[in-house]
Amino acid sequence: MHVVILGGNSGIGAALAAHYLQLQAQVSVFSRAALAAAVLPDAAPGLQQYQYQPEMLEQPQSPLHESLKTVFGQPADLVFCCLGLLHQDQLQPEKSLRQLSAAGLRQAFEVNTILPALWLQAIWPWLSQSPQVKLCWLSAKVGSITDNQAGGWHSYRASKAALNMLVRCASIELKRSLPQATLVALHPGTTDTSMSKPFQRNLPAGQLQVPADTARRLAATVAYLTPAQTGALLHWDGSVLPY
Repeated sequence: MHVVILGGNSGIGAALAAHYLQLQAQVSVFSRAALAAAVLPDAAPGLQQYQYQPEMLEQPQSPLHESLKTVFGQPADLVFCCLGLLHQDQLQPEKSLRQLSAAGLRQAFEVNTILPALWLQAIWPWLSQSPQVKLCWLSAKVGSITDNQAGGWHSYRASKAALNMLVRCASIELKRSLPQATLVALHPGTTDTSMSKPFQRNLPAGQLQVPADTARRLAATVAYLTPAQTGALLHWDGSVLPY
């Protein structure tokens, strides 16, 4: 099995890498910095790491695209895109429209929508080498427009809703050329990472998962994905979430 992880330095991305390495899979990780040795199995002979900067995605002659040629020149079974941003520096989830700012919107859309879209565009020419590939772009349940009953978190919700639409549009295009491939937006559940840390206090018992458990749950779900599900927004357990 060949698993590709885009955004491997995220808590979930690193946990997915460790999970599949423990299964003796070949794992190719793209991240801004090398994975910390502490998150990896003691022996990880199947690991290949590639470092990149976001601007490289729009530079066809950059080393990143040479790395993509190497990685996707061989068939890939699974691709996870694990980029996401809820808070950083001056960006905090808005509790009301009064707190919305252009800077916050730009920051949220850059990480949650634009970069995942550019990653999909970058690997697109190579997908013909992997006709049955499963592409899993991590999204969020709060990006569901229909399911939104609480409001707030405007930048995060809007950027994830936009990602869900991009996945849906791309899945229709993908189906025309690779009908056995699957592309989904996947809600991983609330995971104990730096992203969720400030918001964990009032979570219901049992809702918060450690990254390793999230990785196991996601792996179990994607193992049974079929092309009939392409374009869907899925909960971590495989159930369909409304757009």
